[in-house]
Amino acid sequence: MKKLLIVFTIALFSFIDSSAQVQYKVITSVESIVPSGLGRSRIISANEEKDYKEYTSTQTEEDKTRNKSKRGDIRVKGFDETKLLNFYNIGGIRFQNIAANDALITSKINTMIEEGWELAFVTSAVESKGGKDDKQGIFITRYIFKRNK
Repeated sequence: MKKLLIVFTIALFSFIDSSAQVQYKVITSVESIVPSGLGRSRIISANEEKDYKEYTSTQTEEDKTRNKSKRGDIRVKGFDETKLLNFYNIGGIRFQNIAANDALITSKINTMIEEGWELAFVTSAVESKGGKDDKQGIFITRYIFKRNK
């Protein structure tokens, strides 16, 4: 009986892929914090993969050659762009817009999870000049998902 159990256990573990690779995907939300609702807000999701090595050079004391990649080669032309609402309208901050954005972002996250992705990390930042007459600014959030290939 012990031999049968050992054989069964070995057979079971032989089906498990010990070299499972993890795949990552980044989804970005950009929400405008420009007064009067003049900015643009979106969820961006790339549908193409890029190999960063093609656009990277290594600088050494002997070799100072820079990467000569063209911007057009780096750009991703296949991506999803989901419209979001701006935080502000002509009357000031618009809480309904924030709630609507939350609903759309939640829908995107839930869809990713249904597709087998796991939300691994979230990071966000605000960019603004910050001066008295500042008319620019964005709130950006990156959602980093992972799944086994």
